[in-house]
Amino acid sequence: MSRIAKLALADGTVFEGEAFGAEGEVFGEVVFNTSMTGYQEILTDPSYCGQIVTMTYPQIGNYGVNSEDVESGGIKARGFIVREYCRRPSNYRSDRSLDELLTEQGVIGIEGLDTRALVRRLRVEGAMTGVLSTTDLDNASLIEKAKSSPELSGIDYVKEVMPSESNDWASGLDELGRGLQEFPSDKSQAEPHVVAIDYGMKWNIPRHLRESGCRVTVMPGNSSAEDILKLNPDGVFLSNGPGDPRPLNYAVETIRGLLGQTPVFGICLGHQLLGLACGADIFKLKFGHRGANQPVLNRESGQVEITSQNHGFALVADSMPEDVEVTHLNLNDDTVAGIRHRKHNAFSVQYHPEASAGPHDSHYLFHQFKSMLNT
Repeated sequence: MSRIAKLALADGTVFEGEAFGAEGEVFGEVVFNTSMTGYQEILTDPSYCGQIVTMTYPQIGNYGVNSEDVESGGIKARGFIVREYCRRPSNYRSDRSLDELLTEQGVIGIEGLDTRALVRRLRVEGAMTGVLSTTDLDNASLIEKAKSSPELSGIDYVKEVMPSESNDWASGLDELGRGLQEFPSDKSQAEPHVVAIDYGMKWNIPRHLRESGCRVTVMPGNSSAEDILKLNPDGVFLSNGPGDPRPLNYAVETIRGLLGQTPVFGICLGHQLLGLACGADIFKLKFGHRGANQPVLNRESGQVEITSQNHGFALVADSMPEDVEVTHLNLNDDTVAGIRHRKHNAFSVQYHPEASAGPHDSHYLFHQFKSMLNT
């Protein structure tokens, strides 16, 4: 038996569709992702905390879900919007359906609405707050809730998704699970030691750091520079994470305390925070970059990399201080996609070189980071 669900946007637009997953009502910033695959990784990416995700690819759920293709301990997106949900998944790796996963984790899904019309509205008007509900189906009530719900800007969502304590990360790309455990005292202790500051880190990032031959300690996003440097790291990694970087003064102060003390590499939110720590400004993109097909120009090599991206904010190019160089540009809109400090061993990119599912053009960045480490 079908269940009705409705999505109301803050501009007064209402979309009706059929519910799958959990019952209930949620609000969040409504955004869209243009990837054709990787919906399980998208849902479990902590960078989507506070957001309701729309997939532009029309059929979602056709290969089911499994226990391996996850980027965190559970779904972090607040809601999920698709054109057509596949109720009969077919893949040898699937162990349950997307509907079962959403139901287990209390996340509402909606299908059957015109996602092309929704995405067009978000592109024209910009990403905006919305309410997704299976319980309140009154249009006027939902619109009022959408208008009165808080916007994503100015809220610290990192505190909702970062870990509460430090851990060592043991697993590489060919090993399953999160891999948090104590390291043995032999080979791993001889490997360069990287502290990964977790602002909502995708699990595939420490897997890549391990794969490149580094020992990895994960520390919470609110760790101080003093506590990090006590571990004598050979380098520090700044992770991705959700929302607006501007409220994260504690993270910016930590990064300022690390510059010049140890090599630093940042991805996504970590890139934005490095830019803020260096003195650059941030602005909110109209509808963000979310998808696995974003072209980026490497200004040093002249090569174009196809990249996976997920962010709603960007560094202001004209605000870069003299000691910061722009190394990469997003070719869709010329926004800053990479920076490097001219005096300190510190660089960052706005995209995800570790992407899974996604292109592999930018894996070299992990090896570039390793070559900078204090070993």
